[in-house]
Amino acid sequence: MQRRGFIQGMLAAGIWSAIAGRAGAAQPANMKVIEDLQKNWKMLLASSANVASPTPALTLSKDEWRKRLDKMQYNVLREEGTERAGTSPLNNEKRAGVFACAGCNLPLFTSDMKYESGTGWPSFFTTIPGAFGTKKDYYLFTPRTEYHCIKCGGHHGHLFDDGPPPTRQRWCNNGVALKFIPKTGTA
Repeated sequence: MQRRGFIQGMLAAGIWSAIAGRAGAAQPANMKVIEDLQKNWKMLLASSANVASPTPALTLSKDEWRKRLDKMQYNVLREEGTERAGTSPLNNEKRAGVFACAGCNLPLFTSDMKYESGTGWPSFFTTIPGAFGTKKDYYLFTPRTEYHCIKCGGHHGHLFDDGPPPTRQRWCNNGVALKFIPKTGTA
């Protein structure tokens, strides 16, 4: 929890510096924090944690996916559905740990990458590098960036440019597409 407070403090300091007109000096420090989060995410896993590697790709038949996932997970991950806003218990998850793909267990985000966007879906300002592939989605007639798990191809959500500094990204994720792996020793 202290690490999250430190990171939030660093981000807040960067925002304050930008407001005070010192954004040039603060920006590299904030990006350094982001880079450290992306490089050191494994420290949030217990040594015995069962997580997947991005390769080889996981390909299953529709029937195999239906056996592996519940109905809502199948709809979101395999049919690019969306869960109703505000329904995921992961919206309120505050413990240290890693968010992995519910379809294949590939680590995607850490708890330190999560923030409250007010949208009703778990949101993150960056990802574990190499976790996702993206494509354009024209479902709502305006192009959006949709992202999928690089290992199993499961649909997770959409990427927007209205997140917090310094990335300005909002990885808006369906909670049902995630599983949370808490860091050992956290409540």
